[in-house]
Amino acid sequence: MTNQDLILSTLDGGNFSAYVSEPPEGNGPGLIVIQEIFGVNAIMRQIADEYASLGYLAVVPDLFWRLEPNIELEPDNQEDLAKAFSLYEQFNEDQGVDDLIATLEAVKALPSCSGKVGTLGFCLGGKLSYLMATRSLADCNISYYGVGIDNNLHEQEQIKTPLMLHLAELDEYVSPDAQTQMISSLQDHPQVILHRYLGVNHGFSRVNSTAYVSEIAQQAGDRTLQFLQQHLKP
Repeated sequence: MTNQDLILSTLDGGNFSAYVSEPPEGNGPGLIVIQEIFGVNAIMRQIADEYASLGYLAVVPDLFWRLEPNIELEPDNQEDLAKAFSLYEQFNEDQGVDDLIATLEAVKALPSCSGKVGTLGFCLGGKLSYLMATRSLADCNISYYGVGIDNNLHEQEQIKTPLMLHLAELDEYVSPDAQTQMISSLQDHPQVILHRYLGVNHGFSRVNSTAYVSEIAQQAGDRTLQFLQQHLKP
């Protein structure tokens, strides 16, 4: 498994970086790992490395490059948390999706990409994975505790490829009403698989954080891996 940084070009002529973790075999299906509000930090790189070890070409683009390039924040540090929310409030989701579509095209063109490319997003990235399902040609998309998906449920008719959603029952950033709307709107969609985990909070899959719940994280991780194997592997 090898790691490197990649410089990508945006649709409007800008440039931004992405962390790349290649599988031991040297090539594999592409997996775009989409950051939380904390930037491309050690947690995101660890997730990419884990999926690379399982045979995926994992790429983590820096989506805060327009605001503060290469920033890395820690979720359990209060000062970092405040900074993260400040960046989140300034973040333009539509530009973020455009950057992810540019990433998708770049990953497909890499010699180490064997063909199909999916997305895997957390928190802010979970919302963006949903939007990639509605606005892009990604082969599959996975969303962990995506925040604000309920504001874009009107886009559900545009979902043409498989989408898996992981919801946390006690998510402090996704209200019970928002979750009810999501479940009601999406549970019967032919491309959507929705899992809701009882008794856990936002960030339940974030290793080494106070929100981490190992048993639930493992269950969600197993479902995610099976989904990826079904839709990305030959």
